[in-house]
Amino acid sequence: MIKLNEYFDGKVKSLGFELDGIPYTVGVILAGDYTFSTEKNEHIQVVAGEIEIKPPGNAWKKIKKGEAAVIPAKSSFDLKLKKPAAYICAYK
Repeated sequence: MIKLNEYFDGKVKSLGFELDGIPYTVGVILAGDYTFSTEKNEHIQVVAGEIEIKPPGNAWKKIKKGEAAVIPAKSSFDLKLKKPAAYICAYK
């Protein structure tokens, strides 16, 4: 089954699915500043564009197409985007 997720008045949209018991989302984020929280370890990989990310307890860093970051479970993190970007997340 595919689940549609929408956040921040439609500025972030994703499709969720499960593969081999692991939940994933594939989505698009429009330009803006966002704060997300996660219950599981979140492995986010940029597939188009660039995202500035601030994992908990760390400084801001840019992740570009093909690069990834891991956010620890039960935490929140910040994102900044100057242009739209696409991503895929695995929740492990």
